[in-house]
Amino acid sequence: MPAIIESRPALGHVLRAIVRATLATCPPSTSAMFTAAARKRLDKTSAWSPPSSKGLFSSHHGLAVPGKALHDVLARARSLYGVGMGFASLGVLVVVVSATIGLRWEQDGEMVDTLAAVDADISQAIQSCKEELAGGRVSDLPSVRAAVADLNTAVTGSFHDTEGWGGDFPFEKAAISIQYWKF
Repeated sequence: MPAIIESRPALGHVLRAIVRATLATCPPSTSAMFTAAARKRLDKTSAWSPPSSKGLFSSHHGLAVPGKALHDVLARARSLYGVGMGFASLGVLVVVVSATIGLRWEQDGEMVDTLAAVDADISQAIQSCKEELAGGRVSDLPSVRAAVADLNTAVTGSFHDTEGWGGDFPFEKAAISIQYWKF
């Protein structure tokens, strides 16, 4: 006799759906208060501090593959830029990009897909940075310029590294976004 398997969504997915629906139907001031509270919470938990690069990528037959720690680090970066802490998310993403330097990977597959997602994350983080600037939430302009410079250094380093071994540069959108970003 086959076992009966109950299929119900995980509680986290349900709660996220409820929060999204609530915020979508509330006045804009509610969303603003929600994101301000989320920013405060993330700031208290030091989510903005750069992560360790250990475990972001691992090796399989001499080629890099996404590591166990990468999912959590990307989730942290997405949380930061998602609540309007774009500059804080850049510090997290710089660690990921820098960790790719010196690695080799197959030209298609999981690693390429993951790096394409990181490239998209960087573009989203830059958009969040622009909104952070426009919203007047930046008090230390030299430190945000340094964050952008660090990202540019990491992306440029990745470009030269992949060019050196004949790989496809994974952060093309990010490089273009940085190049044309004026503030």
